[in-house]
Amino acid sequence: MSPRPTPVVLVHGLRASWTMWRAQVAALEAAGRTALAVDLPGHGRRLGERFTFEGAVDAVREGVDAVGGRAAVVGLSLGGYTAVAHAARHPEQVAGLVAAACCTRPHRLVLRAWGLAASGFARLPDRGAAINQLLVDRTMPPQAAADVGAGGFALEVVEDTLREMAASDPVADLARVSAPVWLVNGRWDHFRGEEARFLAACRDGRLVVVPRATHLVSLVQPVRFTRVLLEALDEVDAREAARSVGATDA
Repeated sequence: MSPRPTPVVLVHGLRASWTMWRAQVAALEAAGRTALAVDLPGHGRRLGERFTFEGAVDAVREGVDAVGGRAAVVGLSLGGYTAVAHAARHPEQVAGLVAAACCTRPHRLVLRAWGLAASGFARLPDRGAAINQLLVDRTMPPQAAADVGAGGFALEVVEDTLREMAASDPVADLARVSAPVWLVNGRWDHFRGEEARFLAACRDGRLVVVPRATHLVSLVQPVRFTRVLLEALDEVDAREAARSVGATDA
């Protein structure tokens, strides 16, 4: 009997929700995998909660528990940083890690600038909802825009998130991850700036750059991103099978 395919837990980006992964969840389930896209605090089905980074890591931990206690974890942007931190803190839960669009350290000056922008949007009558929707409609294919918008947008968590991210250290976390790591970036992603540093920090890492993709690589190039993900999962499955045989032999 062949081993069960490794389950997958997917972690969304800032202001989005689990629905941004609908294309990937459908593809994974069609391939016979269990796939669970979680919501982080303050997002999607958890709208209204305060965001904390510890709470975000806990959401991933709970998601992995829900699919059997060990999984491949996939995260994009905020979800990527969260997935990296989770893998460093809960290595027993992580068979493989796909960290997309998160190859820049959260420098305080950058966070401060983003925080000022977020404060400005928060003072608008609609808290920036119209501008946010305009950007979504103009930068994503129609299906991707529908997917990312289906769970609503968490417009009130940005300031909390930026403040929480100031204490994170993704490079140090990556150095603690024993599972295989895939760093996946869009060719035109503004968060690619330190991908060489991030890759060097990995014990077992590889870098994939997706052509014609921006920061939201899984939404802008869903087919190419999903192909990368499925290929990574094939390797994870092989490693998990070998791990299982080794444990049985021992």
